Amino acid sequence: MAQSERLMKVVLAILMAVVFEVQAENWPQLRGPNGAGISTEKGLPLQWAAKDYAWKIKLPGIGHSSPIVWNDRVIVTSAANKGAQRYIDCYSAATGQPVWRKTLGGITHPKHALNSFASATPATDGKRVFVSWGDNDEFFMVAHDFETGKELWRTQLGVSLSGDGHGTAVSPVLFEDLVIILNEHDTSLGYIAALDQATGKVRWKIDRKINKMTYSTPILVEDGGQTQLINACLDDGLMGLNPRTGKILWTTPDTFTLRTVAMPVYWKGHVFGSCGGGGKGKLMTAVKLGGQGNVTETHVAWERKRSLPYVPTPIAYGDHLYLWLDNGIVVCVDAKTGAEQWNERVGRGDFSSSPVCIDGKIYCSSRTGEFTVVDASPQFKIRGRSQLGEQTHATPAVSNGRMFIRGFEHLYCLEAK
Repeated sequence: MAQSERLMKVVLAILMAVVFEVQAENWPQLRGPNGAGISTEKGLPLQWAAKDYAWKIKLPGIGHSSPIVWNDRVIVTSAANKGAQRYIDCYSAATGQPVWRKTLGGITHPKHALNSFASATPATDGKRVFVSWGDNDEFFMVAHDFETGKELWRTQLGVSLSGDGHGTAVSPVLFEDLVIILNEHDTSLGYIAALDQATGKVRWKIDRKINKMTYSTPILVEDGGQTQLINACLDDGLMGLNPRTGKILWTTPDTFTLRTVAMPVYWKGHVFGSCGGGGKGKLMTAVKLGGQGNVTETHVAWERKRSLPYVPTPIAYGDHLYLWLDNGIVVCVDAKTGAEQWNERVGRGDFSSSPVCIDGKIYCSSRTGEFTVVDASPQFKIRGRSQLGEQTHATPAVSNGRMFIRGFEHLYCLEAK
């Protein structure tokens, strides 16, 4: 009996490992699994040329949203005619052949010159694809059937209107049977809402009054057996919520003084977030999880006030944070203490996409499409440079031995060797 039980445990462990590995191959949301921007894929080139792409396809419109990948499908959104036409496209990940396309109407509206009319990245569970769209008149979530693209439901939420006219950009995240979307705009009462994935019915919604519109997409983290939704915003700083109910668990008010754009980052019981403006990050805070209520005085582990990204989200890898600044400087800091390890200019031009870490190497593209690859290591080393050949503001997706790069005009697939 004891031998049978041991055998069963071994079999279950193998099955769980296989399931985990299969899940880890997908890139189901902005910055991949858990929004961490990290992939264990091996063999992707450190530098490449146009001839090295497995395929390249023309997109129907422009967008800064990232591709998402599930099994053999890659999905991306775009917009044309200044937002009057919106598209969600599904392609074969292996060949780039179209699988389905759905078109939605829209209206043009003011936005920041560096934003697009399709900046929110979809999310998928392999059954449905969820995407949020917004303009000055409406903000809504749509669910599409993953296999066919058929629209399953559409839920209208409150309008999303930026006081500075910057447009919308926050992407949805999935938690169990919920799809969660944040719309903390600054012209009226905003909200964070959770919708039923199957029906689109609002399961919970909390009002949010914010003085500067939030552009940071939240992340889900698990700490102490509890899953938390981590948000970074001006008024409450870094904060944690119960994703099942929307209850606010803790906040760090009086820390951030400017808008948040980069996503929060998680590392070993800590979360990191930043605020900024004018193309520069101005403050980063590190918060130790485990507190309740206002934890500004008790759980802020460290702060950093110089050489910070504003738009690109950092990478937490090993025991270090890698800060890829908008101006092409990259900084490595100790995640526990914030102590700087190195500070180097690696990119030429300005950056709007976030870096991704693939097998211990960090890839990031400038707005003009120049990719730079550096080691995710406390010892600085550049590994390669490559030219995309067109502009890009989108973060790449990595799945099943492929990296998918979204430019202003095309979607590219680069395969591992």
